[in-house]
Amino acid sequence: MAVSEISDALWDEFHTVVNMTSRELQEWLATESAGETSEEVPDRAGKPTGRHVLDILGKRRTDLTSGDVETMERVVEIVRSQRDPSLDPKAGGTDWRHGLMDIGHDPLKPA
Repeated sequence: MAVSEISDALWDEFHTVVNMTSRELQEWLATESAGETSEEVPDRAGKPTGRHVLDILGKRRTDLTSGDVETMERVVEIVRSQRDPSLDPKAGGTDWRHGLMDIGHDPLKPA
């Protein structure tokens, strides 16, 4: 069931912190899931939150569910807790960067 209203602030903030395109995120999730002997089916590649972000990016605002809104709030909270407010490109540890990329935010990508 679609949510009747999502705040402009959350919509804008989510699309600010998720700075990877759908294609970039899909390719990243597939790369992260690929192993030496196996590879995930593309629509199951990556962690659940990353796949959910990818689904959200493919939806119209009016089609969002309450679960989508919860994921959007969680992603915004995670990125904002780990980044300075300007979101200027910043190098960091590999695990830190990859963790953020798993939810659609590349800290090395300019705004």
